[in-house]
Amino acid sequence: MQVPAPQLMIFDCDGVLVDSEPLSVEVLVRVLHNAGVEMDAEEAYARFLGKSLKTMSDILHEDYGLAVDDRFLEEMRLDLYRRFRSELQAVDGIAEALDGLDIPRCVASSSQMERIRLSLTITGLIDRLEPHLFSASMVSRGKPAPDLFLHAAAQMGVPAENCIVVEDSPAGIEAAKAAGMRVFAFAGASHARSERHKAALLQLEPDVLFDDMRELIHFIRQVQKGGVRQDQRDGNIL
Repeated sequence: MQVPAPQLMIFDCDGVLVDSEPLSVEVLVRVLHNAGVEMDAEEAYARFLGKSLKTMSDILHEDYGLAVDDRFLEEMRLDLYRRFRSELQAVDGIAEALDGLDIPRCVASSSQMERIRLSLTITGLIDRLEPHLFSASMVSRGKPAPDLFLHAAAQMGVPAENCIVVEDSPAGIEAAKAAGMRVFAFAGASHARSERHKAALLQLEPDVLFDDMRELIHFIRQVQKGGVRQDQRDGNIL
């Protein structure tokens, strides 16, 4: 089956470029506890993974009765950035994958721009990706709405059908599919390796599910050659 030639790779940041989700969830759970909301890490992942700060704030207000104020956000930001500076690592193999790409790339993340730049700077990836960084703060609706991916593609001058998105979250996969883009589901970051998480990603029928970033170039080459649909359990082009 012939597929549109890829002209742009769109990378999510957290859980795709940087292995940040466990740190983020630990900080969030602690700050929520201080604010009187008891939530464990499993629930936090289920409710907030891949979603924007605005979406998270709306959920906390509507479902938990917590008004997210400046004090809450500042406590979370300061603690998270402290943890990032001492512990944050790039996803294993991502630098090699980025260096091996022969098509343009950009970042489209639910995080705020300040956090995106900090994460990429700490992990040594910023020079491989800047200035093509796009944040959910640039659009009215965050993931799972397609707005951010469509915005990134428009800014890069590439039609949606010629984009491939690399995502680690169900919300991100839904957003990419809603945008009419191919989506590679990455399950190699430390929060995403469980069979339960992989099953949740597979249920959304991504074009690829893979857990080693060093395989990314191989999958792109398959698409460039006109990937053939295969059983998605193979971990190959679908």
